Amino acid sequence: MAETDTQTSVAGKHLTFHLGEELYGIEILKVQEIIGMMNVTRVPRTPDFVRGVINLRGKVIPVVDLRLKFGMETVLDTERTCIIVVQVAGAESRVTMGVIVDEVSEVLEIQSGQIEPAPSFGATIDTTFIRAMGKVGQKVVILLDVDRVLSTRELSAIEQASV
Repeated sequence: MAETDTQTSVAGKHLTFHLGEELYGIEILKVQEIIGMMNVTRVPRTPDFVRGVINLRGKVIPVVDLRLKFGMETVLDTERTCIIVVQVAGAESRVTMGVIVDEVSEVLEIQSGQIEPAPSFGATIDTTFIRAMGKVGQKVVILLDVDRVLSTRELSAIEQASV
């Protein structure tokens, strides 16, 4: 079977994490660091999924709650809740931001043969932020395109909030 461009471009190392019962992955090259939960300062007039901003070694960065962004129910933070600091492509430059996840799992090497295209749910459901689905053993890993998790408009609003 010939590899598709998607399989080839998505293959590689991914940081995996849990949101509820589901396992997600982000390309490791997009991850700057993983930090424990810290005080998040709420910013007025930002979308609900924007938890606020944090001071990370003197730099103010926005923090997004992925549970809320994905329409999942809110849960209390635990000792396993953490922030994955990522670099995303903004409108004009790269943006450093944090995403809150329930628990970081591990770094997985996902081969091209373990990758399936993202399923289509029809025109009414936006899944452009899903790069592909990884099959690792009995697990399915939803591989995210972190640059598309937020729309350009949402990203611009977040960039403004953190200035």
